[in-house]
Amino acid sequence: MTSKQLDPQLAAGNRQQLAGHKAEHFLWEVKDGVGTVTLNRPERKNPLTFDSYAELRDLFGRLKYATDVHAVVVTGAGGNFCSGGDVHEIIGPLVKLPAPELLMFTRMTGDLVKTMRACPQPIVAAIDGVCAGAGAIVAMASDLRLGTARSKTAFLFNRVGLAGCDMGACAILPRIIGQGRASELLYTGRSLGGEEGERWGFFNRICEPDAVLAEAQKLALDLAQGPSFANGITKTMLHQEWAMTIEQAIEAEAQAQAICMLTEDFNRAYEAFVAKQKPVFQGN
Repeated sequence: MTSKQLDPQLAAGNRQQLAGHKAEHFLWEVKDGVGTVTLNRPERKNPLTFDSYAELRDLFGRLKYATDVHAVVVTGAGGNFCSGGDVHEIIGPLVKLPAPELLMFTRMTGDLVKTMRACPQPIVAAIDGVCAGAGAIVAMASDLRLGTARSKTAFLFNRVGLAGCDMGACAILPRIIGQGRASELLYTGRSLGGEEGERWGFFNRICEPDAVLAEAQKLALDLAQGPSFANGITKTMLHQEWAMTIEQAIEAEAQAQAICMLTEDFNRAYEAFVAKQKPVFQGN
């Protein structure tokens, strides 16, 4: 099969344009290569439901094949990020389910984190106000986090009688803030304030509440205008190297970088350097 035969098949198959996608349970917008997810139930501090979990999982799964989205912002409407699973629409029904159906639910929520980590686009979370439970997990699963001084992040699972090991928290959170600090948050369920979260490394930086979304979108735009194929490789390696030895990681990075050296963006960067110009990357 030649490349000329393969390309039309890819275009008609997996490759997707998501700018026109209509989300049902949250807001979705694509502008200048940046997709923005806005959790939009401000009257309840943007809780998740069974349907919004599944739709988020499916959207992030589709992003792996999107040709028009090169970075993603996740935020919440009305001055809060996300209050977690809806008490009435999720927690109430869960207490009545048998074990097999509970496992189906917990696997589905874990699949959201898997698709967030597996999509090649860097994800920037813009976090203001309440960021609790599953909302804290969505923030944790993002690649970069911008917060505010008034943001309150709480992995509050043990406060409702559950273990802190939810949706990958025991694997991912220690890698962001360290084992001891992650243990404190997961054992106590206490809120992590914005400035403390920045000191601990959970937040990349703190912004003013009325600027945090704009700052996150600006950061995402900068990433989207960069070498997006190479950024996707970076995200993949950051994730996969958790399970590698140093020797394995060095070899994997050698192979990954060699692939990036075959891209036109690598040539564009060199030609721009020679011409003393800024490179214009195109993601191929």
